[in-house]
Formats: sequence, C-alpha cells, structure tokens
Amino acid sequence: MYQAGITTLRKIIVRAAFIGLFVSSLPAVAQAPSSAQEAPPRMPAAVQHAPSVMPDRIVLTWTGDTTTTQAVTWRTSTEVSLAYCEVAEAEAGPQFPQRARRVNAVTRVFRCDLSKCHMHRVEMTDLKPATRYVYRVGDGENWSEWFQFRTASAAPERFSFIYLGDGQNDLHSMWSRVVRQAYSDAPRAAFTLHAGDLVTSAESDALWGEWFAAGAWINATVPVIATPGNHDYASTKNQDGTSRRWLSRHWAVQFAFPANGPEGLAESVYYIDYQNCRIISLNSNEKQEEQVGWMDKVLSENKKTWTVITFHHPIFSTAKGRDSTPLRELWKPVFDRHGVDLVLTGHDHTYGRSGLVAPETNVTTGSGERSISGGTVYVVSVSGPKMYDLSPASRAEVRRSAEDTQLYQIVSIDGPVLRYEARTATGDLYDAFTLKKRAGQLNEMIEQVPNVPERRRPAETAKQRRRNGAG
Repeated sequence: MYQAGITTLRKIIVRAAFIGLFVSSLPAVAQAPSSAQEAPPRMPAAVQHAPSVMPDRIVLTWTGDTTTTQAVTWRTSTEVSLAYCEVAEAEAGPQFPQRARRVNAVTRVFRCDLSKCHMHRVEMTDLKPATRYVYRVGDGENWSEWFQFRTASAAPERFSFIYLGDGQNDLHSMWSRVVRQAYSDAPRAAFTLHAGDLVTSAESDALWGEWFAAGAWINATVPVIATPGNHDYASTKNQDGTSRRWLSRHWAVQFAFPANGPEGLAESVYYIDYQNCRIISLNSNEKQEEQVGWMDKVLSENKKTWTVITFHHPIFSTAKGRDSTPLRELWKPVFDRHGVDLVLTGHDHTYGRSGLVAPETNVTTGSGERSISGGTVYVVSVSGPKMYDLSPASRAEVRRSAEDTQLYQIVSIDGPVLRYEARTATGDLYDAFTLKKRAGQLNEMIEQVPNVPERRRPAETAKQRRRNGAG
C-alpha cells in the first residue's frame, strides 16, 4: 500500500512537471491594459496618408471612347520619376504578363496640404470592344496587383451602373460600407457615378485619402464618373474684400475626364457615351448660363437611346429652403426640349424621387405646386452619413422619399428598358421603377415601390434638430 502511494505521488509529480514544461513553452500573452493605461497616440494624418514608392489611389476613368480606351491615374512618392502601366488581354491562366505591353505614364508634381507627391496618368488605347483586360501600374520594380476591367461593347448590350449621392463625411468609417455593399450587389457595374460632394473639404488630402480608401480596389476595376459639388470647391478672401473660389486642385490630377466641355470648365462639364446611353456631367456650382448652349448642342447631336444627366444641386429640392428656382428655369427647358430621361443629383442629404415630370410650364416647385405627367425622372440621393430634414412642402412632390437613410442606386439598361433600384446601406430594396421607350411617345413608367414604409425621422427628433440648428 505504501509502495502504491509512492507510485501515485510520482505520477502526479511527473504530470505536473510536464504541464509546467508545456505552459512555459507557450508564447507570453500580453496583459489587457488597465483603465489607467493610455491608448497609443492617434496617427498623424501626414503619416497615415503619406505617399510611398508603392502605387496607391488607383482609379479608372475615361477621356475618350469607352469601347477602345481606358484611363488610369495613381499616386506615388516623388522618388518615382518614371512610371508605367502594363496592359494585356485577360486570360484564364497566368501567362498573360508575357503578352503585356508597357505604356509610359505622364507624371506631374502635386503639392497638397500634407505632402508633395507624383501623380501619374496613362491612356490605354487601341483596345478591343467588349473585351476584358488586365493591367498593373508601377515603376518597373514596385508594382500594384493586376486589376481587370472590361471595355464597352460597340453594339448595345445590357449593362448597369451604380449612382451615389454625397459621400462627403466620415468617409473612412461610415461611407465605405455603402460603396462596398453597392459593389456586392452590382459587381459587374460598368461604372460608378458620383453626384458631387465627394469630400467635405476640397483641399484636404486626408479626406481624399479616405475617399480612395473607402473605394479601395473597386475604383481600380470599376471606372468612375464624377461631377463636382459645392464642397469639392475651395475659396479664399482677397485683400480687396472679394472672394476667389476654385475646384479642388486634387480633381484634375486624380481624375481623367473628357475635355469636351465648354471653355473654362474642363473635366467638370463633359459627356461620355457608354453603349446606347449618353451620360452628361454639368457643373451646377459656376458658369451655369455658359453651359446652356453647350448642353443644347450635345443633346441635339445625341443619337443614343437613353440620356442621363448628373450635377450636384437639384432643381427639385427635397430639403427645406434649398429649392433652386433659377437653375430650374435655366436648365429644365433644355432637358424638356430634348427628352432627357433621368437626372441624378445630390446636395440635399435626403432621398427624393419624382415621377415623370412634364415639359409643360406647370412644373413642380418648392412651394408645393404639382406637375402633370411628363418625360423626365429627377432623383436626389445621399450615400454618406450627414443627414438633413425633408421639406414638408416637398414631401407631396415626390413619389418616394426618405430621411436618415444612406442609399445607393443601381441603374440597369437593356435596349429600350431602364430599371432603377434604390437600396439602403444594408442592401434592402427601398425604391424601384422601370422606364420603357415608346416610339413617338413619352416613356412608359412602371412604379415598383416595395411594400416598405417610407423612412421618416421621428417628429420629436426632427423638432429637436431644428431647435439645435442642425440639418
């Protein structure tokens, strides 16, 4: 019995020693910080958004024919003086780099509030229509990953695009989910259309850095079409008391848009043809009258089935006190004369979508006047987290509206049929309609609003916000 007890004790000691040896071999586990310990300091914006030799802020755009060209811009540190784009037809296997051709980039120095960098631009030309390509950008040693895109078809094919109202605020923390949810619902979108106020402070490199980080690689594979908003402009006071205002210096170096607009409005007023649709960007921030003749000509020459116009300030407002009567009186007659199908705007930080608005003089206004059925659908939307109140006068003027709701829209075009869907940040369908072309007649509009209540801010919340002067 004594011997049995010794044997049992030995087993316990050996087992304990083994466990101790095992535990001592484990990596040390950091202790959770106590409440008295401080968090690491916030990373400075200049460090967080510093350029390097690795390409970043890569974005696809167009300056020319969407069937045979593609533009790309990106950023590096000033250490990179020679930059390139390599492009090849996409293949199922990994041999395509052997057939890639190299295109030299045009490089320019860009100084912003945080740093000095090099911005690079390449025009990929002589591409084949309706063809998938791969490309990468770099300096010969430091390369991006290979990205894919597809050129437009020379003949009408079904396609879709994503439309986003103001991103503007909290781009890194709260806007990014909307962009990514939109892409998950439309991964083969032909392009993403931004209706202005991409950032809230035009010359803030940190905010532009957030904008690019939110879209990340999506911008490098789905081309961007953007129109400027008022927050994409900067201003300063002159010594004589006058003020000077300009489109963000970031705009021209990071976006390559067509130079087919009126003089003095390069790359903010332009048009792009994508298959059977003409997309026109207007600049509602300045020189509004100068754009009328140009717009009239571009629409007169338009042979496409569908016409979509985007600009920032809506001519039928959904937010209190923001109705733009002068802009409506100036531009709407041109839209009416040429049968514009869809007008996509932002600015009001609410959602509102009209029915078919008539070309007659009895038009919807911010005072509550109603229009008869007509030919153009007007949309105001917001994708970022900054929200305003809906105007009580305007609530009756729209077929569908919303407050406190981040949204993205997917527009699909298939021959004579246009399908529109507005979805919330969580991917739920919130609004929908279909337009059908009819020879010699106005479009047929089919309302397809889901059986979901309109999203309204609680009355007490709205009242409190108004007392606090928020909107």
